Amino acid sequence: MSTEFSNSPFGDAGIEERLWNYIDGSGSAVERSVIEELLQANQEWKQKYHELLELHQLAQSSSLEEPSMRFTKNVMEEIAKYHIAPATKTYINKNIIRGIGLFFIVTIVGFLIYSFGQVDWNSGSGSNNLPFDISKIDYSKLFNNTYSNIFIMVNVVLALMLFDRYLSARKKKFQKEA
Repeated sequence: MSTEFSNSPFGDAGIEERLWNYIDGSGSAVERSVIEELLQANQEWKQKYHELLELHQLAQSSSLEEPSMRFTKNVMEEIAKYHIAPATKTYINKNIIRGIGLFFIVTIVGFLIYSFGQVDWNSGSGSNNLPFDISKIDYSKLFNNTYSNIFIMVNVVLALMLFDRYLSARKKKFQKEA
């Protein structure tokens, strides 16, 4: 019966596996009794058993270090000492935003001045209070370039976005006051 376990196909690994099962208390009663016989009769099994038993007792006796009960609170208090970065709103320079807005306003005013400069102010009709006839304005001179049309559309969209941002800022301001 002892030769059955000593000539294991796993070699030392088979011995260790069976001894770990024996130390842990798993396995059937028949296997446990066979291993007890081998421990009494075979020196190699006995030596391996003492090594594994020593390792098992060492693992049982050592305990993992645990952090103190206030560990999380201590860490959070330490973090609170440092200055937290402000929101990204403060990273944006307001002068740059104003400069971009001024550029678009000047561009739109320039287009308006150019378009009023293209109007023939001398051609007027008697029935209209205006000194010129709006129906006779040649818009093809004003908007004959695709790039200028795209530029005007982009400016209009940006102006609407700026107006929306202004209104939402006012809404937030009124909500804070209320």
